[in-house]
Amino acid sequence: MKEFDYLAPESVSEVVSVISEHGDRAKLLAGGTDIIVQLREGLREADVVVDIKKIDEVTSFKYSEEHGLSLGAAVACYHLYEHPKLSQLYGALADSTHIIGGWQIQSRASVGGNLCNASPAADSIPSLIALNATAVIAGPNGGRTVAVQDFCTGPGRNVLENGELLVSIQVPAQCNNSGSAYERFIPRNEMDIAVVGVGSWVRLSEDGTIAEARISLGAVAATPLFAEEASASLAGKHPTEENFAAAGELAKQIATPISDMRGTDEYRAHLVGVLVKRTLTTAAERAQN
Repeated sequence: MKEFDYLAPESVSEVVSVISEHGDRAKLLAGGTDIIVQLREGLREADVVVDIKKIDEVTSFKYSEEHGLSLGAAVACYHLYEHPKLSQLYGALADSTHIIGGWQIQSRASVGGNLCNASPAADSIPSLIALNATAVIAGPNGGRTVAVQDFCTGPGRNVLENGELLVSIQVPAQCNNSGSAYERFIPRNEMDIAVVGVGSWVRLSEDGTIAEARISLGAVAATPLFAEEASASLAGKHPTEENFAAAGELAKQIATPISDMRGTDEYRAHLVGVLVKRTLTTAAERAQN
């Protein structure tokens, strides 16, 4: 590992100042489960590593029935799935954070880091998109917000510009008649990367029909996708196996998967339909409980 300077600022403004000065030669340290490995193996280089874990805004989380969940960018995964209320309200996030690596990784890795890494196969991003989450960004020109569905711009690339950092993720408040779920397919437990991942969210009307739905796909394109047409197709329909299967067929139309050692493009497209149906079924069941 090449030598670098280490800084641990205590405010977002200090971080913005440092990374504005050093540009892409500055790397942020939140959980560190990716960047430390990348620096050690020479996959990335840095003149300065900026540890953001001393900043309350990025290491804390809070929920209110009015504003929903404010999740700091450096909050570790286990906080979500071990929290009784949050794991119930945000089932998809609990599902995905529970399978990001082993429990040792989950005690360090953050949802914010998973989002900024912008892997097409990331587990938490489809959940965030399904939940209609927003990224809160700070930079030299002030703050801005970006919908998570628009945050990733390519494999390993995102919308953050020079001097900007992700401060938190805002997830809308959940009502009693809504539910969400995430599932992925992996060929075996030793290969911990999604071949396909799907996050789904539904809100039911008083008559039991679907008022709204959101479906997101992972590992089937250069970025995680929001399946807008498939989601809209469910409005006003009953949460039945047939309707969920039809939504899965629509979702397959936006997938552009590749073929590799883990599966063919045809196999991945088939899995999209299977997992859309499964996650919608679980989300609807959770909405009814």
